[in-house]
Amino acid sequence: MMHAKSDSDVTSLAPSSPSRPVYYVQSPSRDSHDGDKSSSMQATPVYNSPMESPSHPSYGRHSRASSASRFSGTFRSSSGRKANRKRNDKGWPECNVIQEEGSYDDLYGGYSRRCQALIALLGFVMLFTVFSLIIWGASRPYRAEIVAKSLAVSNFYFGEGSDMTGVPTKMLTVNCSLKMSVYNPATFFGIHVSSSPVDLIYSEMTVATGQLKKYYQPRKSHRIVSVTLEGSKVPLYGAGASLAVSDSNGKVPLRLEFEIRSRGYVVGKLVKTKHRRHISCPVVIDSSKTKPIKFKQDSCTYD
Repeated sequence: MMHAKSDSDVTSLAPSSPSRPVYYVQSPSRDSHDGDKSSSMQATPVYNSPMESPSHPSYGRHSRASSASRFSGTFRSSSGRKANRKRNDKGWPECNVIQEEGSYDDLYGGYSRRCQALIALLGFVMLFTVFSLIIWGASRPYRAEIVAKSLAVSNFYFGEGSDMTGVPTKMLTVNCSLKMSVYNPATFFGIHVSSSPVDLIYSEMTVATGQLKKYYQPRKSHRIVSVTLEGSKVPLYGAGASLAVSDSNGKVPLRLEFEIRSRGYVVGKLVKTKHRRHISCPVVIDSSKTKPIKFKQDSCTYD
């Protein structure tokens, strides 16, 4: 048997559960008969909208959908995985955007780092090249200064003989020593000094030769070096006739020809400077004199 509810009770319960049907109880009047009392006591359901009426076609689907949504909502809330939806300024729900696995910076990060390393390496090479060119240009004016000092003749013999094939000809034997002064004007690097063959020439024929031994000379230093020239039984062939005439006068004109090479390592072997000086000195040898032949300042040409 259903208990009757007052209007106040029905009104207080109606807003709390709007989806449930609301029952209104109508109290019988005093003039009603007892037969009508039972019918008036029967509760009549009142629906808020036609959709909630059992006679509406979508009533069953709506009930099942609402119950399913309530069930799923309860399930998500009980499991603790219910999603919190956010709404934007217009009131529309915001959906989560699918995020990519990585950004383009991460994708090309290794490539950009290699490019940066390559650019840094190229920059270093360019800076070092410019620095080396500056140092090389600054070292160019420092050219070794060579001065021929004297030529001492120890043996000068002219006579008859034959070459290796047995042909008779005039033969010449010469032993002498050349002294030179070498000055390194460089202020920040030393030099390695060497020479081409030092030739003593008579009538375009080399009658004696020698070579300076390679050595190292520190910066801002002077050094006296000597080169020994030797020529033993050098065949003169047609030039022997003119030499016989010159020897009869006691003076034989000769010429010294050689080249001095200097190499300076400014920045290790990466930056180096090279210089060459070609020297030509005319000399007249008198077989009757044994004193060294001294060269004047303008006696030789230095190219």
